[in-house]
Amino acid sequence: MLIFLKGRDLPLQKKPRMAGFGRLSTNLLISMIFLIIILLGTMLLLLPAASRNGTSCGWITALFTATSATCVTGLSLVDTYTQWSPFGQVVLACLIEIGGLGFMSIASILILLFRGQVGMKQQMLIAQSFGTSDMQDIVKMQKWMLKMCLVIQFAGMVLLTARFSFQYPFDMSIRLGLFHSISAFCNAGFDILGFRLPGSSVGTYATDPFVLLPLSALIVFGGLGYIVWEEAIRVRKWKKLSVYARLVLLTTLALLLSGTLLILICEYQNPKTLGSMTLPQKLLAAFFQSVTLRTAGFAGIPQESLTDAGKSVSMFLMLIGGSSGSTAGGLKTVTFVVVLLFLRSRMTGKPTVTVFHRTIPASLVINALSIYGLMVFLSVFGATVLTMTSPLSLTDALYECVSAIATVGLSCNATSRLSLPGKLLICLYMYFGRVGILTIALGFLHPRTTEPRYRYADTSLLIG
Repeated sequence: MLIFLKGRDLPLQKKPRMAGFGRLSTNLLISMIFLIIILLGTMLLLLPAASRNGTSCGWITALFTATSATCVTGLSLVDTYTQWSPFGQVVLACLIEIGGLGFMSIASILILLFRGQVGMKQQMLIAQSFGTSDMQDIVKMQKWMLKMCLVIQFAGMVLLTARFSFQYPFDMSIRLGLFHSISAFCNAGFDILGFRLPGSSVGTYATDPFVLLPLSALIVFGGLGYIVWEEAIRVRKWKKLSVYARLVLLTTLALLLSGTLLILICEYQNPKTLGSMTLPQKLLAAFFQSVTLRTAGFAGIPQESLTDAGKSVSMFLMLIGGSSGSTAGGLKTVTFVVVLLFLRSRMTGKPTVTVFHRTIPASLVINALSIYGLMVFLSVFGATVLTMTSPLSLTDALYECVSAIATVGLSCNATSRLSLPGKLLICLYMYFGRVGILTIALGFLHPRTTEPRYRYADTSLLIG
């Protein structure tokens, strides 16, 4: 049965377009820019000069590594230090920094480049995403954001360089400090510590607070998001912070503390992870594991040695990830909270979803549920494909897929065992986790609505 409505089946609002590139939508343009960066990085890493042994690494290794670096994931088929020359490591650091600038940074740059050729609605969309109603404020926000990124990374480099200088020559200490500061702040998880033990990540510093705590601070700052920094510095009073900023800060703190406690409980007596450490060392290692699961990807303890409970907790935290507008990936903290609030409202019989005496619009709730459902479905689907094409257990395959789609970079020693189809699938998941989720979120903010001439009659279904 059809119910006819008044009006024509035409778009309510004509979507503005840009000249030149501009017949492409903003979403597609941003996706293409990320893809071009990945392809350029692949070509650079293919050069013999990029490999330490002077021989080209092959296209799949170059593509996989460039995708992982640009999408700030950290999964790798080879050890970064032993495979890549200083030139290759510089290429990786540049890809990580570009990828770590994030979606909103590139979007705002596009607006500035095409100023006057971008539709007003798109300009307003970008401004709204930055939390401002003035286009001029986007310029200020962009400059402030880049300056803060550099300041934080420089501070991290100084702390790490000071620590490494006790072990290595000063020039090497600076290289180590700079690379790991960039990688940690951008939540990338790449390391160049393979000269100590190839493939161990930061495992050789698993009990060193002067390495793990600066890395943790960089990861947390990178994962909070630029909007939260700006607001926290400008407002400085908890009650005057926006609902979004308060949710981000509270959720981040809750996840870090609960993650530390759960990892400690699951791995306390595991001799392959925390079992042989002293209590202070266990607390430090569990805290760092909780932090790095927020899409950073540094492995303080061997992930393949985690208990099944520890892997389950890790996958749950990886899936949540960091906050919107940050260098982190994942479902995002506030999206996760909205899903929880929705479940609470349904179980208590409340018609609306509320937080801090504010009502969350139904459209935002639906968007959060959509992203959550999509990520869970893709994780399970990808794990199924990996078990069919690669010699992996279901748990390790699921861990790999969640890590890729949430752009984390931790692995249960599964990346090196992937078949060619598995490697390509993980590349797609890393790209989708960094670009796809974000462009989908932008699409939610600016849907192409139409007014249909008719709609179907309602029907009744049994649910649950």
